[in-house]
Amino acid sequence: MCLLSTAAHHSNLLFFTLVLALLAPLLALEIENLKRLKANLDEIVNLHSDELHPDEDGENERQSRASNSQQTANRRLPRDCSEVSAGSPSGIYVIQPTGLHPIVVYCDMDGGWTVIQRNRQSTEITWTESWSTYKYGFGNVRTDYWLGTEYIHQISRQKVYQVRFVIRDAANNARFADYNLFSVETESQGYRLRLGTYSGSAGDAMASNSASTTHDNMKFSTNDQDHDTYSGNCASRFGGGWWYSACYSVRLNVRGGITWGSLCNGNCKASAILIKPASYC
Repeated sequence: MCLLSTAAHHSNLLFFTLVLALLAPLLALEIENLKRLKANLDEIVNLHSDELHPDEDGENERQSRASNSQQTANRRLPRDCSEVSAGSPSGIYVIQPTGLHPIVVYCDMDGGWTVIQRNRQSTEITWTESWSTYKYGFGNVRTDYWLGTEYIHQISRQKVYQVRFVIRDAANNARFADYNLFSVETESQGYRLRLGTYSGSAGDAMASNSASTTHDNMKFSTNDQDHDTYSGNCASRFGGGWWYSACYSVRLNVRGGITWGSLCNGNCKASAILIKPASYC
């Protein structure tokens, strides 16, 4: 009986040693926003796609632990979702923008888009957050989230990017607003938004002709950092951090009042903001 107990204890120790060996390279990645976006390691597609399956006695698994772990730790992570292997499924990925620790993000692999924002009319997020919270992101990467203004800036400086705003109108029809250029400036510049030429079916609400409702070339504002052109604070008055002017034509970072120009005024069903490297002829 004692021998059986000792053998079982040894087997358990071996099992946990193998588990720790697997997790070590994953934990070593120091994924900055894993907890902020409520992600789990076992949900991340590109941390598990190369793992080997054990045979009946587990011998191949044991023999490959060291090399597998080393490959995972040393594997170059994509800088954005456009660098994820073609044919990969949409889902949660770890990316590593130049100069940053790895971060999690949702990749829409129908085009290699990096999703930097998602929101639904029924969201549980209040979106009424401080500058520092918006800077590093919040929410739930599976549903509604803001990636983080600093991360958006760091990604957008790597290459020349384009952006797609996906809006579901009051009837839940998907509409699109594409801008062939997209960048967000540094924090010292107020994370100012720069957009290119519009095309799409949602209407050019981000670059309105009215100076009081445009968002292109505007700095980012939150309830504790007012960078808009309004006499008051648009973020405090209307909620959510955004590239406000005086005040808005578009309001996506808000609970229950998603707005896109004349398409839907406070009754949009959902929104998403996706970016990827710009394509040229």
